[in-house]
Amino acid sequence: MTEPRLKMLGISKIYPSVVANAAVDLTVMPGEIHAVLGENGAGKSTLMKIIYGVTRPDEGQIMWEGKQVHIHSPHDARKLGIGMVFQHFALFETLTVAENIALALDDHVTPAALAPRIRAVSEQYGLPLDPQRLVHSMSVGERQRVEIVRCLLQSPRLLIMDEPTSVLTPDAVLKLFESLRRLASEGVSILYISHKLDEIQSLCDKATVLRAGRVSGTANPKEESARSLAELMIGRELPVCVHQPREPGEVLLSLDQLNVRSDDPFGTRLKDVSLALRSGEIVGIAGISGNGQQELLKAISGERPLAAGSGAIRLCGRDVGKLDAAQRRQLGLGFVPEERLGRGAAPELSLADNALLTGYLPAANTGMVRRGLIQRGAVREFARKVIERFNVKCGGEQSAAASLSGGNLQKFIVGREIALAPKVMVFAQPTWGVDIGAAMLIRQAIIDMRDQGVAVLVLSEELDELFMMSDRIAVLADGRLSQVVAASATSINQIGVWMSGDFDHQGADHVAA
Repeated sequence: MTEPRLKMLGISKIYPSVVANAAVDLTVMPGEIHAVLGENGAGKSTLMKIIYGVTRPDEGQIMWEGKQVHIHSPHDARKLGIGMVFQHFALFETLTVAENIALALDDHVTPAALAPRIRAVSEQYGLPLDPQRLVHSMSVGERQRVEIVRCLLQSPRLLIMDEPTSVLTPDAVLKLFESLRRLASEGVSILYISHKLDEIQSLCDKATVLRAGRVSGTANPKEESARSLAELMIGRELPVCVHQPREPGEVLLSLDQLNVRSDDPFGTRLKDVSLALRSGEIVGIAGISGNGQQELLKAISGERPLAAGSGAIRLCGRDVGKLDAAQRRQLGLGFVPEERLGRGAAPELSLADNALLTGYLPAANTGMVRRGLIQRGAVREFARKVIERFNVKCGGEQSAAASLSGGNLQKFIVGREIALAPKVMVFAQPTWGVDIGAAMLIRQAIIDMRDQGVAVLVLSEELDELFMMSDRIAVLADGRLSQVVAASATSINQIGVWMSGDFDHQGADHVAA
């Protein structure tokens, strides 16, 4: 028999507030695409970090191609031939793509010499990148491409991918899968973490399921349904979203002829974007990352007030184009950005203090601040309620935001904003990196907001998600917004065509209907 490339025996890792891994066994063969499944906080990322040398196990053995090894650092892992694409990006925002990748390689290569290789590999794998572009100017989806290309340049023998497609377009996902299958056919082993179960079924040869840090079973994904895989992960029946048609109310957010230049030379200018969002409805906006989503979100949230002559934004009947983010929140705007760490939450602060960051305003009516003084009891109680309602796995409200898994932090941020009871709510990638059970919980919470009369705008690259929640749907492509149509009157195929910028063409599914 072929020797396993990687064999983990009895791996355990215990933190003061949580058992991340408990006696985990895992075997990965050469050329195998092996999925690791589990809910947020099940211990998947910790196990991958142990393999890559970021974290050391408390107990257990790691066998690499038949020999016991001790992986003390990522440098040790790379010497063995292990590469990893992290869920949370490890990039310097003020440096270029080429500079970031050069820093991550063990070979001393100048960014200028590396640039042609970056272009070639990124195009070969369908993940186009400009090596000279500054990372701070890139969307989350574009930064994901940098991480993947950085890893592929190292020619790994074991490639670990932690949520690699969470913000990639469907077309880019298909191209990436072609590349991964080619790598596997050449003998490269791939450990693959994703909450997108259709991807697991399509791509993976085997799946190991973790629950509460322990191996709860294995499966052949091609012999399972998405529902059965989900139920293996969560240990119970998969919840469903209930979305009933309802009549919307008055317009609470309106965008009128927004013509906004990006403050980033690589950004996308908004061109005549107009939209009316009414109470009691969810409008979904689809689009490929980098087509103006950042510019639109900054304009709506108040991060970048409008310049003279660039259009108008009205919120709850008031012209707010000149107001900043805090002033718009005071009028009833809630906002969940696509970038969790740094914009959605301050990594080093506790969950309670992160709740205070957006809950201190009088309009939130949380009681966190009274006569200018912070009410610590109210802050902690608010955070505890969010943690309980959204099943956030953590060590309590005093846990640092950075200590949570990506999906659990996302649940907290979404829950915090929902608990503030805004009149208008804007979500960017609301279920990015969240397991299927938690994603359904978040989607139902968003639908419940709409049923309570909140006007909800959702920007997402998950078309299934948008069709599950939205009353009306549109596409943002090259800074232009398509017509807004009833979700029941269109199809995923038509929206996919519109995502290319061809707003005049109707997809074949829609025409046939």
